[in-house]
This record gives sequence, C-alpha cells and structure tokens, in this order.
Amino acid sequence: MVDYRTSAADYQGREVVVTGGTGALGRAVVAALLAQGARCRVPYIHAHEAESFPFKDDGRVELRGPADLGDEAAVARLYDEGSLWASIHLAGGFAMGKAADTGKRELVAMIETNLVTCQLCSAAALRAMRRGGQGGRIVNVAARAALEPRSGAGMTAYVAAKAAVAALTQALAEEVAGEGILVNAVAPSIMDTPANRAAMPKAKFELWPKVEEVAATIAFLASPANRVTRGAIVPVYGSS
Repeated sequence: MVDYRTSAADYQGREVVVTGGTGALGRAVVAALLAQGARCRVPYIHAHEAESFPFKDDGRVELRGPADLGDEAAVARLYDEGSLWASIHLAGGFAMGKAADTGKRELVAMIETNLVTCQLCSAAALRAMRRGGQGGRIVNVAARAALEPRSGAGMTAYVAAKAAVAALTQALAEEVAGEGILVNAVAPSIMDTPANRAAMPKAKFELWPKVEEVAATIAFLASPANRVTRGAIVPVYGSS
C-alpha cells in the first residue's frame, strides 16, 4: 500500500475536481488527495454512486450530481465556484469492437465519453484556474493502447479516442505552459480492479498495476510538487 502521508502538505486546503471519482481508480485518487490535505469536488451520474462513495460524509468532499460531463452547461456548473488548483479527468468509457463492426454510433460514443468530456472539463478548469490567478494542474487519462496502437486490435474506436486524449493533452500543455498550468496524462495498462478480475479470471493479476499505485502517479502530477513536468503521457503499466 502506498503511504501518502510523506507529502501531507502538498495539497493543504487546495481544491481539486476529480471526474470519475466514484470509480475504482477515482476512489484511490480521492483517498490520496484527502491524505495530502486537499478538498475534492466529485461529480457523479447515478445516485447509487454517491450513496456507496466511501468519502461521502467527509466534510472535505463535495459530491455533485447528477452531472453529465458531455453537457457544456453541466460542466460549467461543476467548475463555477471555489478556487480551483487541479482538475483530474478519470471519467471515460471502454468498449470492444472490431473495425468492420464499428459504425458511426459506436465511434461517436467512444469519442463523446473519452475525448469530449476531457476537452469540456479541461476548458472549464482553465477558466476557473485563470480566475484564481495561481496557476494549476490538469491530469488526463489516456491508455497504453493509445501509445501502442498495434496492441489495440478489436477496440479501434476506443484506441482512437484515447489517442486523441493523449494528443489533446500535449497540445494543451504547450498552449498554457506560460500561465503556470501544467497539463499531463497517465496511460494505464489493465489495472487491478474487481471488474477486471471478473472479466479476465485467468490473468496474472499480480502483474497489473494497482489502483493505489496509479493514483500516486496522478497525485504527484497534479500537485504543487510537480514543477517541471508538462505534456507528458506517463506510462503506468506495472509489470504487465
């Protein structure tokens, strides 16, 4: 287990939006941020996500929802108050599908879920950070297959969408570097989650990166301790 207490002052009193924060990786990220003194704003879509969220009664966590991150007005409301330090975009979606069986609907669904949500939240985060005038951090989530597209056979729409997230990250990082806003992304391989174990019961789970380990990388990239890393797509593959 990662010990986050070693840098407990990094986020003291800073506000961070975490989209996808109610998921397996999201919970690990929120735990890491809270351990380092952050205040977290976490959007959700379904009521059961909020009800089962382990930090729902923590006074430093604000749950917002239902929130459609593909809707510009809803995203604007998510970022409309407070003094934002960082925005971490974990929300996204995955779907298998061979190219010959992937139509416009399937392709657009992957683009909407992964790229559009990332762009809308990044834009709203930038506006909020500029209001604060203190710089900030943005961290997106690409995927290993986005960096290694040949490994993405059977999931072309997903790979294309995540590759677009990686490209967006690098272009945006260059655009805002002079403002003290550092933009990066992580690119996970298959993570060790209950859902992935259930889907692949014969896999070697011990080789998969743990969500707490991926969360530690994200927490560093989004922290004030990260002073120089920007435009990076950081592989978080574990031993797999």
